[in-house]
Parts: sequence; C-alpha cells; structure tokens
Amino acid sequence: MQLPGCAVPLDDIFLPDELARRVPARPDHLREKLAVYDLAALMADHPDALLPRFVDIALELTGGVSAGLSLFERDPKPGVFRWHHVRGSLAAFEGVTTPRGHSPCGVTLDRGAPILAVHAERYYDWIAAASIEVPEVLLVPLRADPATLLGTLWIVADKVGHFDSGHARAMTELASFITVGLRIRDVEMKLQRAVAEQQTLLHEMSHRLKNVIAIADGMVWMTAMGAETPEAMATALSGRFQALSRATALVRRNPGTHPLPAMPELSEVLRMVLEPHDAAWPGGPSRISLSGPAILCDERAVSGIALVFNELATNAVKYGALSVPHGRVDITWSAMPDAVELSWVESGGPRIDGPPASESFGTTLMTQTVQSQFDGTFRREWRESGLAVSLTLARAMLSDEADEAA
Repeated sequence: MQLPGCAVPLDDIFLPDELARRVPARPDHLREKLAVYDLAALMADHPDALLPRFVDIALELTGGVSAGLSLFERDPKPGVFRWHHVRGSLAAFEGVTTPRGHSPCGVTLDRGAPILAVHAERYYDWIAAASIEVPEVLLVPLRADPATLLGTLWIVADKVGHFDSGHARAMTELASFITVGLRIRDVEMKLQRAVAEQQTLLHEMSHRLKNVIAIADGMVWMTAMGAETPEAMATALSGRFQALSRATALVRRNPGTHPLPAMPELSEVLRMVLEPHDAAWPGGPSRISLSGPAILCDERAVSGIALVFNELATNAVKYGALSVPHGRVDITWSAMPDAVELSWVESGGPRIDGPPASESFGTTLMTQTVQSQFDGTFRREWRESGLAVSLTLARAMLSDEADEAA
C-alpha cells in the first residue's frame, strides 16, 4: 500500500520477517535478569519510576541512540499516541502526539508483535516534517490483554541492520513484565483513590451532619422566640425543616440518586439551598437577595453549587450576617463567554476584625469543590462590614445549554 504523496510503499518501511533472519549476538542473560530485578524493585517501592527506568534499560540492552514510550490516549477519538520518557537524540520531542491511524506505533499494535521499521520518514510525512531521520526503529507492543491497547516501546538505531532477533526477544519479555506492572499500578492507584474518596466522604458527612444539627437547633430556638402558640411553632418549624431537607438533598455526593425533574436555573438552585437559612429569623423580610441572568445547571453542577452555598450560608448563620436579625447577604452573578462570576457579600452582621486563625474543613471543601469540579477560583475578603466571597466557575462545567439560557 502506498498513500498519495508518500515516496515509498508501506511494505518497504516495515520488515516483519527481517528480525527473524538476523542472528542474535550471544545473549547476556545475567544483565537481562538484573534488569528484571531492577524493575521489580521499582514496581514495589517506586512505581512512578517504573516506566522511565524501563526506557533506560531498553537503551542499555539494545545500544540504541534514542528510545521512548508512545502511550495510547483514546480521546479525542480515534485516539493518539503521546510520547513519554523519551531518551537520547529525540528527547526534545517529549510530550508530542502522533496519530493512531497513521504512525509506526499504530501499525505495531495492529500486528501485535515486535516489528522493524527502516527510514520511516520516507512514508510518514509528519516524521519528515519534524526533520527526524530514523534509520531503523524496533517497535514492541504494550498490551494489557488482547483487547486493551497501552502503547508501544520504540528504540531508534543510527544505522540500518543494528537490531536483531535477540533484541526483539529481550524487549518483548521486558514489555510483558511491564504490562503486568502497569496493571498492578493501575489497580493500586484506583484503590488509593477509592480510600481517599471514602475518607473525604466520611469527614464530609460528619461535617454536614454537625451543620444540619446546628441549623436545626438554631431554628428551634429562633422559632420559639417568635411563636405565640405551640401550634404556630410547629407549623413554622415544619416548613423550615422541609426546606432544610431539600437543601440537604441537593448537597448529597451522588446527585443522580434523585434527579431533578428538569434542568434548573442557577437562581432556583440557590433559592432552594438558601431558603432554610433565610427563614431563621421569623416574621421579617427576606435577608438574602439574588440577582443575575438565567443560567442552566445540570445535575453534576447542582450538587457542587449546593454544597458551596450551603456552606457559606451555614457559616453566615453561625458566625456572620445571618446570625443577627438585621444582617443580610447579597448574591449577584454575571455571565461571561467562558465563565460565570458570582459574588457573595454579607453586611449588617458582627464586626470582623480579620480572617480566622486557621482554615476550617468547610473552607477547604469549598475551595476544592470550586477548583476541581468547576475549574474555577474561590477568593474571600474579610471586610469589617462582613465577609465578601468571589467565585469564578467555568461555564462548560455548569451545563452544555448554559449559553442558550444566558
């Protein structure tokens, strides 16, 4: 096969039978065994160093001038290879990507066996365009299993005829060892993430429960102060507890458990979250104002927004503007092409002399939520008149339809 514009056919580039014809030099079994021990030790103690050391060993055992790993990335489809741990003469190309369907690595994975390529720049225009000359390349596939592509180890020689079947054998054996190590590493990383998420969840649940109890306790006492009869108190408390329940449901970690009937607007989400806090002092006007354009929030965004603003409101009820009858909170937002900017400003509450001595878990939770879930920023300003918070949320993290509603 020869593509338009290619100088030579593909069959002149890849020589699948040439490796078998090349008689290997006397194998150095001790050196190969030591290499396996070296990799095994790294797998156990320093898994992050496993792949770069694998490339170094490949260069040492084969005598190539450059080597690296092309690891397969499925997105964007149909996927690309990204160069990692590049050593030797091509080290400057660390991090570049090459196409899955038009590269020596793609051919190697398709054939599922070590392969030799000679002057691949004659066929692949992107290699020639980078002014790369590759007299000979030994490519070895990395597969976790027949259906799972990991990538390719490639080693470049500075002359044709350098690699032999012994090199292919040794690299294939090490590659098989590495794929096992990669699978073990992936399992360990998933377990570590699961444990970390579980610990955060337990801490968060404890924190949420304490806040809910504190809010409920405040509601009881504040409602009792303004209620003329037990029946009036029961009625008021019932409505406020129901609002608190709706807000608490929005703050759950898995918003898919109880999906909302339709995609809500940002103002609806904020109103539902803030309603029980606004009702803490009976008989008075609303002390929380909302102002901003219509912005849709899908389920993935609702939970994070609810969590952040429930936390801000809880702190305002406990320590800030909502802890006194005449305090208030003004929330505004504006839509930019790529982001939504929100402002939370407290006033009329206790005087603030400065920031707290230490960060609470709630502050850490809000900051991490804004940064990780919304690719945004979270800033606080401790004004004498009250806390002011500025948030920036990426619009793409709120809803794909946000632009239509803005």
